[in-house]
Amino acid sequence: MNNRYDVVIAGAGPAGGQCARDLAARGYDVVVLETESEDEFPRQSNKSTAGTFPSMMASFGVPDDVVMQYTDSVVLESPTDHYVREQPGAVLEFADFKRFLVEDSRADGAEYRFDARVTAPIMENGEIVGVRYNGDEEVYGDIVIDATGPAAPLAKKLGVVDLKRENHAIGIEYEFEGIDIDRPGFADLNDAMMLRLDHELAPGGYSWIFHTGEDTAKVGLCYIQNGGHKQYARDDFAIDDYLTHWLETDPRFRNATPLEGKQHRGSAHIQLPEKMHTDRFMAIGDTVPTVDPLWGEGINKCMQSGRAAAATADSCLKHGNLEPTAENLEVYDTLWHRDVAPNQRKRLLMTQMLYLAPNERYDKLMADLRRLDDDTLASANRGSIPAILSLLEPSDIPMLAQFAKERFSLDWFR
Repeated sequence: MNNRYDVVIAGAGPAGGQCARDLAARGYDVVVLETESEDEFPRQSNKSTAGTFPSMMASFGVPDDVVMQYTDSVVLESPTDHYVREQPGAVLEFADFKRFLVEDSRADGAEYRFDARVTAPIMENGEIVGVRYNGDEEVYGDIVIDATGPAAPLAKKLGVVDLKRENHAIGIEYEFEGIDIDRPGFADLNDAMMLRLDHELAPGGYSWIFHTGEDTAKVGLCYIQNGGHKQYARDDFAIDDYLTHWLETDPRFRNATPLEGKQHRGSAHIQLPEKMHTDRFMAIGDTVPTVDPLWGEGINKCMQSGRAAAATADSCLKHGNLEPTAENLEVYDTLWHRDVAPNQRKRLLMTQMLYLAPNERYDKLMADLRRLDDDTLASANRGSIPAILSLLEPSDIPMLAQFAKERFSLDWFR
């Protein structure tokens, strides 16, 4: 078995798989180390809602056969109201999608080693030169990439990431059949991805119903374990209790039953990255972290970060005399902030402000969204200050004061 490669990637998720695709397509020798066994992949890591949009499908050549359901709209719900926006999308079968990335990159020559748990970097003269896995197994590369998500066994030991507990988001999702998709009194969720803002169900976060065809859907919730969650959370509830409470109180689930083997849990960190690379090393995907803080979009962001890392590696490796030093890998940070997560600081601040708002304000937000035009909403979503201000009212002043206090006292976004 080969022991030396151009690039070694730890983790076969969307970021690692896409990075391997791009590098293999360019003709580089790349190996991907994945903790799970190939026969069951992905079982433990099959934990994404997998909602995405046509731009991602087209940009990365994702085939239709990994799509569970194409959708026509995005629905925002509050406790007593809702807002509908026409927006084409797709709900992926996440396991099939991950297997596609493996198969497609393999077709171009990428090597995968399953049952390979990465434990530590191999260092020489203060630089990473390889990866140790499964105790004493070793593999070497000119460039090493950590795409393992929050575990980050390489990035943490190299001091590239410092994931804060107070910025930790957790989520749970089940797939159900027998859901009343078009229940009177609620928005029609046929061919829709719905996100609900309601502290009774997800304090300091949101819940969702993603239609997957007929009477089936992905149903889940997540929240960030920070000040917003603590303000609204119940002392006697864990995340499973909130999901159970929703299932028991929402009439859309009266006849719903969970599908066997379709329960998933996941986590991510919601914070600004401080570093993303060092000599011969880059961190991508949720290792950085990369997930969009406002609405939790992860797949497209991870794929984009994998592509940015592949382009950066190519810029060094195609020139035989250009060492992949930290200085020469700096372009990865530039691409990340430009293409992967522009306006990330503003979106983090928007996230904190949104999840501090009380339920009554969420109801009013639905009316505000209907009042504004699509251009203003798109600008607000991108972090435009004037557009965000157009959503605020005098009654929001106490919330804004609390937001400012938490931001500066807890340095929440670091």
